Amino acid sequence: MSVQSAAADVDVDLRQLFASLARNWLRIFVVVLLVTGLAFAFASLATRHYKAETQVEIAPRESIYTRPASNNNDTDKPILDEQGVATQVQIISSNEILKQVAQKLGLEKLPEFNEVLDMSALSRALVLVGLKSDPMEIPTEERVLKKMHEKLNVYGVEKTRIIAIEFSSEDPQLAAKIPDDIAAAYIAGQGAAKLESNNAAADFLAPEIADLSKQVKDAEAKVAAYRAQSDLLMGGNNSVLATQQLSELSSELSKVRANRAAAEATADGVRRALQNGGSLDAVPEVLSSDLIQRLRERQVELRSNIADLSTTLLGNHPRIRALKSQLSDLDAQIRSEAQKIMKGLLMQAETAKARENQLVADVNTLKAASAQAGEQQVDLDALQRDATAKRQQLELYLTNYREAASRQDRNYLPVDARIASKASVPSEAYFPKVGPIVGAAFAASLLIMAIVTLLRELFSGRAMRPATGSRFERIDEVAMPDTAHAPGMVAMPPVRREPIRQEPIVRQEVGDRPAEAEAEPYTAAMPYGAEGPDTAAMPDAAVAEQTAVTPEPVRSTLGEIDIEKAAEKLIASGAARAIFVSPEGDEAAASAILVAREVADAGLRVLLLDLTASGAASRPMLDSGLFPGITNLLASEAQFSDVIHADLYSDCHVIPVGTADPVRAMRAADRLPIIMQSLTTAYDLVVVECGPADAQGIGRLAGDATEVFLSMLEPDDEVTQAAVKLIENGYPDLTLVTPLGHEPPGNPVPGRRSAA
Repeated sequence: MSVQSAAADVDVDLRQLFASLARNWLRIFVVVLLVTGLAFAFASLATRHYKAETQVEIAPRESIYTRPASNNNDTDKPILDEQGVATQVQIISSNEILKQVAQKLGLEKLPEFNEVLDMSALSRALVLVGLKSDPMEIPTEERVLKKMHEKLNVYGVEKTRIIAIEFSSEDPQLAAKIPDDIAAAYIAGQGAAKLESNNAAADFLAPEIADLSKQVKDAEAKVAAYRAQSDLLMGGNNSVLATQQLSELSSELSKVRANRAAAEATADGVRRALQNGGSLDAVPEVLSSDLIQRLRERQVELRSNIADLSTTLLGNHPRIRALKSQLSDLDAQIRSEAQKIMKGLLMQAETAKARENQLVADVNTLKAASAQAGEQQVDLDALQRDATAKRQQLELYLTNYREAASRQDRNYLPVDARIASKASVPSEAYFPKVGPIVGAAFAASLLIMAIVTLLRELFSGRAMRPATGSRFERIDEVAMPDTAHAPGMVAMPPVRREPIRQEPIVRQEVGDRPAEAEAEPYTAAMPYGAEGPDTAAMPDAAVAEQTAVTPEPVRSTLGEIDIEKAAEKLIASGAARAIFVSPEGDEAAASAILVAREVADAGLRVLLLDLTASGAASRPMLDSGLFPGITNLLASEAQFSDVIHADLYSDCHVIPVGTADPVRAMRAADRLPIIMQSLTTAYDLVVVECGPADAQGIGRLAGDATEVFLSMLEPDDEVTQAAVKLIENGYPDLTLVTPLGHEPPGNPVPGRRSAA
């Protein structure tokens, strides 16, 4: 996790940084002018290269009048898709076509394509010392093809079937000649490929046609022989005679059965009419008889006469009786004639039945013959299909052979490509472009010089200024009176301490000015007697007098020890936990930091646990308060690996306060003993800074091999009362420790600062 430092030593002065561009304008201008001049000289003296382009269209060239008969129904649709055009691009740029063009134009004799012909002395020297490969080891043809590939660019124009052939050369005439010759060689190669394919087809079809002719003749002979052998005579509709006869007899049988059924039905109707005395007028066969029709007419005439005579004569008149007698005779004759018709119908039905029986016998006979003919017809059809297939193949081969032979004789093989646009001789070189090269050199050199100047200014330190909060303000020193001994504390006799030498903090100023050393006091306040009165507020004479005569410093009587002694005590006792209480607040938390670093420098694995409310113990070690810490661990938002961080200025590890909600974290305060046990298992010493805590507050943190320290800056009543309360509440072995006057041993690590 990258977190911006909360207390950086220096900031970037942007005004000073960009002002360096104005201070160094002459150097920037000279370098830019020099680079631009070199670019102009290069563009002016460089060899001119010219580029020309030829375009080839991929489209069908076959005329509708010469197109093969099998393709007459096809429209002039494109013959190649995108992949097909890409394939033609590879064919155009193939070594075979380039080799033909190189041989035609004699490119191996030109130094542009054969560097062996015009090798400079420098190139020969590089070849002799082995820094450059000898071009003589490569065959001439391969060298020429390599140069052609470098200068050639063949590509398909997007969304078209146009292939562009670009070629660059030092000679504008050659730049236009080579792509035209490449396109011509490609079209000639495609024509030769078609001619070769056509000749191969003709050579293949000639013997195949001869073989197929013989096979067709043999197949048709087999068909005729089998038909004659099996007596399969063909009738109408290209069917076997037996099958056709069976069909005709079946039709006739159906008609006979229909006639018989009609005759029987008619005879039955006449019989019922005669037996029941009904009218015979409803029977069509009776009405169709000429005799019955004449009798009916006579009968109608007699009835008409009777009706006329009845108007004048009575019914018993002899004439009327004679007419009625004739009418009765006519009815008898009609019934007699109807009986004859009925007998005739019965005879017709009998005849139809006999014909039906005969036809049934004939149909059964033809069924057997037709079944046998069907089996034979299957074999015959197979022979006919074979003969037909061979005949069709022969006809197809004959058609294709005639077309191939005619194209071969007339040498007509149109290629599906044409030169859409020939290359024109370029009048202007495409390289070098003086304007763009000089402009790009000017812009690039100006940008690079600006960046170099800014970086030089930044890395030199001249663009740096002290950051706000990077230096600690002086704390006024207050003379401390003698303090009564606290209960339980052993009064230490006054001990003469050597005056602590005030070590100046050396800060390097920005810019090219020499580094100056300015004396600043340590960030922690020193009590009066530890360093003497404030010399800054004294006149020069007083300062000189004080320097000449050094009075004995006043020593506190609380019995406190310094950082080194506290570290030695922890190492000697083998303590696993060190609990620091700071009644005076955040400034006194420096004791825990310095002791932890001192023990870590001795080679032990040390972890500092910050339990202050403001993070006063962990922020100087991490330069930030935005790291996850103990509150995140208690709130179950992180694991041990997420909350343990390395001290930026020592080998000590630290767990900061964290970024979780403190109220939520304190709900899980009961987990602190478990966390402390886990930490003491992993580390040799766990230092806990508790801030102004009481005995009850540090109760969860204590355990086996625990040392309790009370940090102090000034031996005032507040410190004394805190010590007394801790001793009275079960911590009689309380040790007082002060960070005042501590000086790290040896040379400090660059970048480290005071922990306070």
